[in-house]
Amino acid sequence: MATPTIANPSAFTGATSCCPSCGVVTTPQQRSNSQDDLLQAQARIAELETQVTQLNEKAAAAVSRWAEYEAELHKLRSAQRPSTPQQTQQPDPPVQQSPPSILQQGTSRLSSLLYPRKSTPNLRVDVHRQNSLPLPNQQPLSAGPGATSAEDLMEALTREQTLRKEAEGRLSATSKEVEELSASLFEQANEMVADERRARAKLEERVGELEKRDKEKRRRLERLEGAMGRIEKVRNMLEQS
Repeated sequence: MATPTIANPSAFTGATSCCPSCGVVTTPQQRSNSQDDLLQAQARIAELETQVTQLNEKAAAAVSRWAEYEAELHKLRSAQRPSTPQQTQQPDPPVQQSPPSILQQGTSRLSSLLYPRKSTPNLRVDVHRQNSLPLPNQQPLSAGPGATSAEDLMEALTREQTLRKEAEGRLSATSKEVEELSASLFEQANEMVADERRARAKLEERVGELEKRDKEKRRRLERLEGAMGRIEKVRNMLEQS
């Protein structure tokens, strides 16, 4: 009776390797695939980290610009407060006029010495006319330096108001930009987290498939070992007979 040929067990187990920590048996092709997946995941994680750092730098620059605009607005407000003092209107100085009583007394004395008493009424009338005439020294009051200073203050006030409006516009634009950047950062962060979760789920699924394959290979190896044991028993029995 011819003895059956027995396959070498090393032919089944030579291409596989067992992990010393977990005891999982894997082939070189499976190890290369898992390593490629791991390298791709690490590269994706590094790329996402660089994107996060860039977005953080942009947000920091926007916040610094916002602080500068706030400081400029504070300076404008502090400069506007002392530049609008309360304008006190000074009363015009009274026009000095010579009292008519003194002039009349002087003219009456001169008339009593030079002319007879009959001509005194005519002199009084002339003196009254002279008093009614405007004095040659009187000139119309011209606008003083107070009006020019008020105009300068109004110009400065309007200029500061325009600067304040410009600063407020810049501040509002910067706040809008910061809000948009924060919203985009949150959206990108959510997308990154979702991508990370999807990648992790894929890796876990891949690992589960590899574990299933390893379990199947273990079962096959156990069956082969059982068959080899039975073949060895039959050989021993044949040799003994």
